[in-house]
Amino acid sequence: MQPPPLTMMEFFRKSEGMWLTQRAVHHFDTASADESGDSNLYISLVAKDDPRSQEICKQQNIDPAQASGGGCFMWQENQNTAPPNSEQAAVLVDIPDDETGRSGKLLRNQGYVEKIPVVSRYWFGQDGILTIDTEYETNQGQERCWFLTDDFRVRVSTVRTTNGIYLMTYCSERRCVMDDTLEQMVKNNLMRATE
Repeated sequence: MQPPPLTMMEFFRKSEGMWLTQRAVHHFDTASADESGDSNLYISLVAKDDPRSQEICKQQNIDPAQASGGGCFMWQENQNTAPPNSEQAAVLVDIPDDETGRSGKLLRNQGYVEKIPVVSRYWFGQDGILTIDTEYETNQGQERCWFLTDDFRVRVSTVRTTNGIYLMTYCSERRCVMDDTLEQMVKNNLMRATE
């Protein structure tokens, strides 16, 4: 396995691609519907000069020159064969605290808990575990994510309200082989077979 990412842009680069997410959700409010299940997560890089990055910085009154880039996250149900809806994508922009890039702010066009623009704080531990804290209007969220291998990662998160912990989520994510990569692998194997 390659060394764990220790900056947000390293993390986005290592996360690029499609992931099968298997999610277990525990609601402490028993009236809530079960959100456990499988989904596909698509992650792509966003350049620092991308118009989406520029717009999100402007929304948060932050100089776009401070951005180091970002990531675009799209989800869809696992059995859905249609392309993911880019209109529902969450775009995150990295604003590192300093040149090490080990901590900073993440600007999002929409949050996971509340669908509003939000600013999160992040930092990387020596072990490569990424921690993201987000303050929403009525909730607090914390997410931790780390790679067990280059193609398998884990995410755990909690959402807290003034009454205590509202929900906890555990996700295991396995990188999927994309169709174009699979086609290239088949071509390479056919070429080797004919040599």
